Amino acid sequence: MSRLAKPDAPRSPAPEPFNDARPAVTILTGFAPEATREAAEQLTRADPSLLVVAHDLTALLVDGTVHRTVHDGTGLIEDERLALEHGCIACTVREDLLPALVRLARTRPESDIALVLPPSMEPETVAAACSWCHVDGAPVTDALRIDSVVAVCDPATLLETLDSDEDLADRSLQAADDDNRSVADVAARQIEYADTVLLWAPRTEPAYEQARLAVLLQRLNPWARHLVVNLEAPLSAKPTDPSQDSAKPPASGETAQWLSARLRRSGGFDPDAPEPYGRGLEGYAVGCHEPEPDCGVVAAVYRARRPFHPERFHQALPAIAGRTLRGRGHLWLAAQPDHIACWESSGGGVSMGDLGRWLDATPDEEWDESSPERRVNADLNWDGEFGDREINLAFVGLHFAADELAAVLDSCLLTDAEVAEGRAAWREYHDPFAGCFESNERNQE
Repeated sequence: MSRLAKPDAPRSPAPEPFNDARPAVTILTGFAPEATREAAEQLTRADPSLLVVAHDLTALLVDGTVHRTVHDGTGLIEDERLALEHGCIACTVREDLLPALVRLARTRPESDIALVLPPSMEPETVAAACSWCHVDGAPVTDALRIDSVVAVCDPATLLETLDSDEDLADRSLQAADDDNRSVADVAARQIEYADTVLLWAPRTEPAYEQARLAVLLQRLNPWARHLVVNLEAPLSAKPTDPSQDSAKPPASGETAQWLSARLRRSGGFDPDAPEPYGRGLEGYAVGCHEPEPDCGVVAAVYRARRPFHPERFHQALPAIAGRTLRGRGHLWLAAQPDHIACWESSGGGVSMGDLGRWLDATPDEEWDESSPERRVNADLNWDGEFGDREINLAFVGLHFAADELAAVLDSCLLTDAEVAEGRAAWREYHDPFAGCFESNERNQE
């Protein structure tokens, strides 16, 4: 009833646009502010003209102010505290971050920009705003382009962060009064969205723990390029595929130039890439399947065509989420057979949302609203009974048994007898998830 799948190989970075004169923006993200700032400083050592833009949101919920700084290799250029009309991340991005980037790009068009995001700000939010927002009546992308998104990870805090059961509010990092995001969810999404993942370990000796974390990051984001910085020993680029970076590491004194050559103007950002938990709908792998532990790290991909029984699946949630550090993908529930549910799990918690309707449940005249990739993927994998419906989930964790997790998931699927009852009967099943997906209710009106 289920099968395990190997992922597609990591994609090579997109080529740099030919003769693109716009300043290139390198976004540095992560849940380790000190490591992220240190990485930015290395980039300014390699290129003193590079502009480093950073926002401090500590006072955002206290008095609605944001602290923005801009500096280059010669020193501080701007240091401002601004009062926003509405204290939230979206307002910060629209009202200050984007206008500041556009202004800098226009006044110093010869300088690229490194944007250092605070821990609670996700790079996808910034990238999405750049794609559709206007500043002074012109698209943001007229003035600049996002070149790369780099997730900077600190080995001293990475595992604890990914396994945390805290919300951002527990650490006073929430971006709004109603911000209920978890620490583990945000940290995982920052890593998964990046085209380059940097394990920043300049003051630690290479050891088993560092190797384990490097493998963990590669399993969390198998489509990214992975780099490890360690100055006590030689720097290293750890390729996971022949298309990855395989340059020889420099001596520690050449860190800045080595890092700059790999992080800047790489062309790694793809604005059209699907969301990590929706990759499967577009025909991309949602993760990698490596069930045998590597430094204790296990990754598993689970796929099935028939749906989950809503009650059995609901009862199994603690067992599913509690076995792994991270899960993502999409699924369908028998009681809601027309709708795609996205799945995220981290820190022992689960988040599910609505990804719209399956194409099999969508009127033919509305198919063109879906991407060509999704339509092709649906055609290639169409099932005579279930159409394009399927379950496609990826899990990453330490020392868990992939076959045992698959057995738990298998037990949640409809049995042959239940499948034979038909969809009219499925809709009558008691559904603990009823009403959980807001867009479902709108679609059913």
